[in-house]
Amino acid sequence: MGQACHACLGASEEARKHDVSIWKRWLCEGSKKIVVKIHSLEELQELEQEANRLRLPHMVVVDRGLTQVPPDTPTALGIGPAEDNIVDKITGKLKLL
Repeated sequence: MGQACHACLGASEEARKHDVSIWKRWLCEGSKKIVVKIHSLEELQELEQEANRLRLPHMVVVDRGLTQVPPDTPTALGIGPAEDNIVDKITGKLKLL
């Protein structure tokens, strides 16, 4: 869950730089977060590519290896905040965690 928090904070900062009005609305509306699961690094990379293609703010967390995973391991992807219908194009088919 810590990795998901890192991804959320990083993606939020990218969103603030990208479109401050969407970022402010997200904050004022409760800072909604939805956590979904994936099954592989390849799937994470595909989702990141799709976020790039759609020009969505996002961040991939790459662990430093100070706890339980080896250094330089991608562990989480945060996408948004952004318009729900656009984020759903990437994450809508994924299962909730």
